[in-house]
Amino acid sequence: MQVVAYYRVSTEKQGKSGLGLDAQREYIQAAAQAEGWEVIASFEDHASGAISPTKRVQCAQALELCQATGAVLVVAKLDRLSRDVADIAALMKVANFKVATMPQADAFQLHLYAALAEQERSFISQRTKSALASLKARAESGDTNAQAKVERRTAGRLAGQALGQVAAVEAIKARADRWADSMASHIKAGMFDGCRTLASMASWLNAKGHKTARGAEFSPMQVKRLVERLGLDFP
Repeated sequence: MQVVAYYRVSTEKQGKSGLGLDAQREYIQAAAQAEGWEVIASFEDHASGAISPTKRVQCAQALELCQATGAVLVVAKLDRLSRDVADIAALMKVANFKVATMPQADAFQLHLYAALAEQERSFISQRTKSALASLKARAESGDTNAQAKVERRTAGRLAGQALGQVAAVEAIKARADRWADSMASHIKAGMFDGCRTLASMASWLNAKGHKTARGAEFSPMQVKRLVERLGLDFP
């Protein structure tokens, strides 16, 4: 059976460090050897699991390849696709997929597993909210231990938010760099074709069907920013 491997980590930092990716690759490699699967391609997203699978760039491409070739999508664990049972159910309508940690599971079993996992997360969330409400009530009543815990939690949350903002900025920059790198060969091709001004390069790129990172047509200013990001000497 031909399969397409899909890997996902939540942050750019995890992707660069290999954190989590090595384990996912090992799971899929072991399952492929045990089940006789032929991995014909692999895709990797650095995106939150809260984002719908079809809205992740690499996942969408993996699904398109599966549909074009008849291959089966394979993930290391079900949550690499989604933690939302609705997403899992929707994917079952457009593609077949397998989970390396339970390769014999059929569609019904995977759907059931996703539903149970979602219910468990709901229970955990509710218990956490109840515990926090109780802690806050004790702190407001004068319990010094509870007050200290609330203060530590608040400080930790603020520190986490600051780190999250830094990570978000780094992720945006990394995506922009990857897109710019993908356009480098096209810029050089335009220069070879005789583009000597920002306006002519913008027209050339638009005529070739290329789009900006946001999917719009190029303007001279966008070309200027692109060649500067790439560090190219443009006439």
